[in-house]
Amino acid sequence: MKRIALALTALTAIAIAVAPASYAAVDFDELRRENLDKGAVDFDELRRENLDKSAIAEIQVKGIDFDELRQENLDKGAVDFDELHHENLDKDAVVAIYAAVDFDERRRENLEKGAIANA
Repeated sequence: MKRIALALTALTAIAIAVAPASYAAVDFDELRRENLDKGAVDFDELRRENLDKSAIAEIQVKGIDFDELRQENLDKGAVDFDELHHENLDKDAVVAIYAAVDFDERRRENLEKGAIANA
């Protein structure tokens, strides 16, 4: 019994000694300032620089006039897909739509053939 009491007393003493150290809060701001003073990378500054760069890139992307670029390409001899599209519509491509198969009629014919075969 004395051994158990002695062990519990020792554990209690250790817990009392260690507990305040575990509750001590680390001041991360202070550690961060110390690291910056030592020459560490300032990620906040890098983030601001990258945000500034992306904002400039967005402005440049929004400033592209695709109609102007398309016209320049057409002037250089590029294929005019709008013109090809209109030419294809003028051809017999439209007629092919009207000459589509009447599936209801084909179904009725097949049913009639089946009815004759089964009779």
